[in-house]
Amino acid sequence: MHIKDLFSLAGKTAIVTGGGRGLGEQIAEGLAEACANLVLCSRKKEACEETARRLQEEKGIRAIALACDVTSQEDVQQVMSAAEEEFGTIDILVNNSGATWGAPAAEMPLDAWKKVIDVNVTGTFLMSQEAGKRMIRQGSGKIINISSVAGLGGADPRYMDTIGYNTSKGAVITFTKDLAAKWGAHGINVNAIAPGFFPTKMSKVLIEQGHDYLLEMTPLKRFGTEDDLKGAAVYLASKASDYMTGDVLIIDGGSHVL
Repeated sequence: MHIKDLFSLAGKTAIVTGGGRGLGEQIAEGLAEACANLVLCSRKKEACEETARRLQEEKGIRAIALACDVTSQEDVQQVMSAAEEEFGTIDILVNNSGATWGAPAAEMPLDAWKKVIDVNVTGTFLMSQEAGKRMIRQGSGKIINISSVAGLGGADPRYMDTIGYNTSKGAVITFTKDLAAKWGAHGINVNAIAPGFFPTKMSKVLIEQGHDYLLEMTPLKRFGTEDDLKGAAVYLASKASDYMTGDVLIIDGGSHVL
């Protein structure tokens, strides 16, 4: 197969949670450039609508925007049904929706802990479960979970006092590996991306407070840009990664090696 065909997503349908802004928007743009149809969903439907319109106009693909709270099983089921009705199949799922909360571990409010775990872990499970039922029936599918370098180990509390977020992203990595083992026999690839520090609305305060330290701890001496996740996402969504499952691509400028 020609290399261009290996990376093409023409005729494929991808669901991207939190696809209206931040890392989700960057990933959605990459999938659109590889010619995938898109279903963008989040609690804030307006942002997804804007991104869907832009990508349809600029990339010439089909895209729809849906409201979805990934912690609601009913919402998740409605998204899957709407995606199937519009496009026929669900070939790719990107679990990108996320939440965070900054607080010292001894002071972390229980309701904040539950919110972070519910969105980042339970939401990833619910979306994967519902998409997976359809992928099992069709005998193929690609699931891409967005973890974080914060899930690889401990973090300096001066710059990342986010015990709930870090815990949840570590759980996403283990979830990825175990689901890959469970669903490989059905032709479903399950992998994860662990981004480092990318300037987004969620990371803005953290990057402002730890700017110099974070750059010092990054061998490439820069933060991630809007182009740095697209290639990884397209690779994991395409036939180019057909023999890869249960793994984590770390896109962090090398910060995890220090």
